[in-house]
Amino acid sequence: MNAKDISMPTKNTRVQATVSVFLQPEDKELVLPRPKNAQQLLTALGLPSCTALVAREGELLTPDRAIYSGDRLLVRKVRSSG
Repeated sequence: MNAKDISMPTKNTRVQATVSVFLQPEDKELVLPRPKNAQQLLTALGLPSCTALVAREGELLTPDRAIYSGDRLLVRKVRSSG
């Protein structure tokens, strides 16, 4: 292999940051582009913040908590029934 065989990333090449999301009660796993915070994640999923909980490694996240590339998140839909 010589130097001509090695391709270098160009300025326009970007690796997209993603997160893994496990949805309950559907037991469905998704890989999504990384949102900046828990509120943006819920918005991307079409869920109002009052209808779901977001957790990372067993810790509940408030809507303003940052989300990082590679995070494995749990989104648990909640609702009350009378």
